[in-house]
Amino acid sequence: MPTEAGQKKHRIYTTSFSSVYPHYVNKAEKKGRTKAELDEIILWLTGYDQTCLDSLLNDETDFETFFAEAPKMNPDRSLITGVVCGVRVEEIDEPTMREIRYLDKLVDELARGKAMEKILRAP
Repeated sequence: MPTEAGQKKHRIYTTSFSSVYPHYVNKAEKKGRTKAELDEIILWLTGYDQTCLDSLLNDETDFETFFAEAPKMNPDRSLITGVVCGVRVEEIDEPTMREIRYLDKLVDELARGKAMEKILRAP
């Protein structure tokens, strides 16, 4: 699957969201956070409701589709900054990869014990 620049897409695009989700849950729970808090972050970021999220997890939707079909990406996600996997999220040009890294950053913040209000960029 080449991109516009002729490069092969990263394999995360075709990876099912449901295959990575348990790792997100595990990362959060190992640090004393909950699946409910993780879901709240995902719903905040994407605009999905819990029923849709559960359905997408059952359907094994891939990451690219998960973000492409998100009902309403949160406009405050642009306030998410910092480094994930050695790359500053705010400097990622490719839109889908940036969305994936936004989620990774939010999960990292949850696991580090950051307050939900700050994770969700509440004013």
